[in-house]
Amino acid sequence: MMNVETLTIKKVQDLLKTKQALPEELTREYLKRAHELNPKLNAYLSIFDDAPGGLPCAIKDVIMVKNKKCTAGSKILENYVASYDATVVKKIKESGASIMGKANCDEFAMGTTGENSAFGPTLNPLDHTRVAGGSSSGSVAAVAGGMALFALGSETGGSARLPASWTGIVGLKPTYGRISRHGLLPMASSLDQVAPITKTVEDAAIVMNMIAGHDPYDSTSAFEPVPDYTKALTDNIKGLRVGVPKEFFTKDLDGRIADSVKKAISQLEKLGAIISEVSLPLTDYALATYYIIVPAEVSANLARLDGIRYGYSADGKNLLEVYEKSRSEGFGKEVQRRIMIGTYTLSAGYYDAYYKKAQQVRSLICRDFDRVFADHDVIVGPTAPCMAPKLGEFKDPLQFYLADVYTVQANLAGLCAISVPCGFGTIDGVKLPIGLQIIGNKFKEETILNAADTYERNH
Repeated sequence: MMNVETLTIKKVQDLLKTKQALPEELTREYLKRAHELNPKLNAYLSIFDDAPGGLPCAIKDVIMVKNKKCTAGSKILENYVASYDATVVKKIKESGASIMGKANCDEFAMGTTGENSAFGPTLNPLDHTRVAGGSSSGSVAAVAGGMALFALGSETGGSARLPASWTGIVGLKPTYGRISRHGLLPMASSLDQVAPITKTVEDAAIVMNMIAGHDPYDSTSAFEPVPDYTKALTDNIKGLRVGVPKEFFTKDLDGRIADSVKKAISQLEKLGAIISEVSLPLTDYALATYYIIVPAEVSANLARLDGIRYGYSADGKNLLEVYEKSRSEGFGKEVQRRIMIGTYTLSAGYYDAYYKKAQQVRSLICRDFDRVFADHDVIVGPTAPCMAPKLGEFKDPLQFYLADVYTVQANLAGLCAISVPCGFGTIDGVKLPIGLQIIGNKFKEETILNAADTYERNH
């Protein structure tokens, strides 16, 4: 009997190649484990018992899988069935993946802890009193809990990196345009990206090989040639120029995280990297910028869910009442909050003061990164300011938003970034994982994957 908890894509590919395991046997083991653990963890919203033999994976429930429900973790789409496969789903099927089920997530990918799902929170496999993180909560719990070999999540402001850091696995946010968004339910279209979630950096490179590349169905997908990402893993970072932003190490950062990340940076130096302190002066404005742009795009994207064409529809005396009741009963509090903020910031009289100003600051944030990347290959720092909180620990919406403080910049600037485990911190006698974030320039996934892989192999 296989120990699926320790398997990686690379190990499984080797087992299948040497006929030490059969694809059907592998899928059966993962399905068995998923059925055992899911009632407790709530990682999957649906499990596909008819999954074919292959590399078992989980798909975040904002990504379309043909003839399967795609709820986005929301009551408004509770019974919506996808009519086509997202491009990334089509690609992973062609690469030999077996889709085990749809993974739980914060409603329409809006959340930091995984507690905003209309179908209940996902628990952290390492400590069931704590959250797995969001919004790709089910995807990370499925991988960290050995219920899937890998998963696809989505990334708008850290939704794969942050939960990966809280569950001790790898989350990769690719460059904007590197991967097709066709078939990904949109939250904020100028920031959204599909994100590989894996046990190891090498596995993240393997998944990137499966899903990267231009797609004629997505006008924002780039024409950049796709390298073989696994060939970039050289186990050599001699001469790598690493920038460490001083703004990432403030009094708000948990001391245990600061210590772990600084040790990881020292390890990179021992491995031959050249470390220098840099400044990203607009760090303090990134969250405010993000939480103006995202709600604005949310309010536009979710306008289509009006109770008329598809999704939940409430009874009403007239069309306006159908709209109002369908949306107030179908959407959860956080989604309603963001729609209202977004509609306000886009309204006449406020557009220039908020949305336009946020877009101008976004341009300045991009310029900050351009300046640093002119003489640095990567930027490193913590993934999250705290370790996984307890279920219900965050009470105020601002607490949720502040947890994204180190991750939103990469999305605003369209960069690539990865979170890789770099140690543990102890809270109440429980060891909780800590993530090291490595940010790269646009289309430099090879650089951050090699840096993360070299660190992972040698720490």
